[in-house]
Amino acid sequence: MSRFMHAAGVVQWVFGLGLSLLLASPAQAANAQAACPALLQHNVLRLQDEKPQSLCQYSGKVVLVVNTASYCGFTPQYKDLEAVYAKYADKGLVVLGFPSNDFAQEKATNKEIADFCENTFGVKFPMFTKTVVSGSQAAPFYKQLAEQTGKKPTWNFFKYLIGRDGKVVDTFGSMTNPSNRSVVSAIEKSLAATN
Repeated sequence: MSRFMHAAGVVQWVFGLGLSLLLASPAQAANAQAACPALLQHNVLRLQDEKPQSLCQYSGKVVLVVNTASYCGFTPQYKDLEAVYAKYADKGLVVLGFPSNDFAQEKATNKEIADFCENTFGVKFPMFTKTVVSGSQAAPFYKQLAEQTGKKPTWNFFKYLIGRDGKVVDTFGSMTNPSNRSVVSAIEKSLAATN
């Protein structure tokens, strides 16, 4: 009888623990949202299938945001963006590409952009649908980047570097290649930083 009561007690304890974990899930979800920095609390559409993506999934990472274009003199920077991403992804870096036709140098459709990026440069970093990045019609994420830095893209391949804490660390103009020592140094410093 005592073994039975002991076993019943264990079952009750396990059931209670499982129930408490289930009940904690909504609170954990709320905490996860609260842990997402304000700058990343945006939903955007993935380039390949136009499915909504929350930028909160990149919370705690170092994020290099860049507005891209297919017909620009800086378009070869895709190769260097991919190389930087490949080198530092396992250390916590993500590159986010936002194709834009703000400067009249982007392909017509998201499918054409996706095919071009993959087939020409082997882009594996996350890319999103064609986005307005400057002016009064800028996407909310880009408006917030401009507000936080006082800088908005004046041409294709303008870069924002966001630290693990969700705050912009630095900006780099179109002429500054992603493989430039100043960009790499800022990325490495941000990766080494703790919140």
